Amino acid sequence: MDISARPDAIVLDQPFTAIPALITHWAKYRPDHPALIQDECRLSFAQLDARMNSVAAALQRDGLKPGDALAICAFNSIDYATVFLGALRAGVAVAPLAPSASAESLLTMLTDASPRLLFVDAPSAQHLEPVTAQLPCPTLRLDQTAANGLSAWLSDATPEPVAIQPAWAFNIIYSSGTTGEPKGIVQSHAMRWAHVRRSAAYGYGENATTLISTPLYSNTTLVAFLPTLALGSTVVLMSKFEAGEYLRLTQQHGVTHTMLVPVQYQRIMARDDFDQYDLSRFRYKMCTSAPFGAALKADVLARWPGGLIDTYGMTEGGGTCILAAHEYPDKLHTVGRPAEGHDIRVIDDEGKELPKGAIGEIVGHSPAMMIGYLNKPEKTAEAEWYDPSGKRFIRTGDIGRFDDEGFLTLLDRKKDMIISGGFNLYPSDLEAILREHSAIADVAVVGVPSTRWGETPVAFVVRAAGAAETSEALLDWFNGRVGKTQRLAHMELTDELPRSAIGKVLKRELRDRYLAEHGAVD
Repeated sequence: MDISARPDAIVLDQPFTAIPALITHWAKYRPDHPALIQDECRLSFAQLDARMNSVAAALQRDGLKPGDALAICAFNSIDYATVFLGALRAGVAVAPLAPSASAESLLTMLTDASPRLLFVDAPSAQHLEPVTAQLPCPTLRLDQTAANGLSAWLSDATPEPVAIQPAWAFNIIYSSGTTGEPKGIVQSHAMRWAHVRRSAAYGYGENATTLISTPLYSNTTLVAFLPTLALGSTVVLMSKFEAGEYLRLTQQHGVTHTMLVPVQYQRIMARDDFDQYDLSRFRYKMCTSAPFGAALKADVLARWPGGLIDTYGMTEGGGTCILAAHEYPDKLHTVGRPAEGHDIRVIDDEGKELPKGAIGEIVGHSPAMMIGYLNKPEKTAEAEWYDPSGKRFIRTGDIGRFDDEGFLTLLDRKKDMIISGGFNLYPSDLEAILREHSAIADVAVVGVPSTRWGETPVAFVVRAAGAAETSEALLDWFNGRVGKTQRLAHMELTDELPRSAIGKVLKRELRDRYLAEHGAVD
């Protein structure tokens, strides 16, 4: 395909274009425009394209072929990004791994992914020391000055061209493992291309600047990071999120787009100096990965310029719902309607499709679906549902319902639903009531075993700054407002809730903590 012209309209009309080819285009069309910025370091599109060539040539020199994989375990950096993108140019899939995972868990992921090379930064190299002798592949340092660092490894040769195919693996993203052994989710180049095409509707383009503060190993990040570069825009990277620094960078770089998770919005909006920053260039703010409360959405809409897009979906792909919150302020309690070309349905426990308004498990089909879980065909089969025509859907594990206007309301994770005395309780409903109390800043409700009811709900509460209410007082307040079947058996005050790197509350940890300290409820 000839992409010598501007790609804004031409490329997006193509059936498929590989993201590395778009970087090459921008290197020719606007070579000096910044592609990546981090602190004082800037990489133009021409420099990024050249660095990607160096990475691809070095991989080919080392014998890696299309279909092989490499892994990266590191915090956000420009070097991380160039290795990721350069690997794609060589047809090599990337397994980005979370430095926050335990060394033993990382070893499990690496053994499963079978990468030919592992790239690490200094903190991750130290973190992996207990399992270094068991690593399944050679390790290279992203640090430019390390003895086995990136600059010494890169090649000056021109890489052999690789014709990337849509069905080839783009990346292998591992699930958080909060419900068991992490699973490698294999996503294709076609899936990433679908994300690029979808993002064009949200104002990404030549004059856009996206601030990335979530980790590059997360699909949440990649759905903003990759389209930004693919459409000729600038990415500003943060190695680690901090609300004040985020706002400073936003004003400094005239940021137009961002992807944040709800807990980050919460911390930003809670700053006393929020209104002192100039955020007027924002076009769109995105959110995904965790439930985004209606009250917090309303606060963002009232005080932060630009549109607000809440996206519901899974790393596995399947269906996506999108809520343009600025267009539907009366639907902030929902996650919006299915995206164009996405088929979202609700099914019961027997796998039968349910009518509008009925509560059941959400399943979805779209152009952006995972190939499957790496080396786990049985887990892939468990994640699939087929309608009577044979159409393939991905099970989300979420419970929800559609309203009469086609907006989807999430109730909870299926695994988190509490069955107490034969009644279905949704923790999100109980959490919403608890958040109405001014003394409660954050809360999570989990189900624990009960000898009387089978399961019963307990709450973990983070008090607002300056609040002095006791757990007993808060428990009495809540139980006095709900029906008998919804009452909490226990409330525990905690300084913070355990969260994943992208802000999901780790409810299994809370459940395990409660059982270790208290055992089953009588």
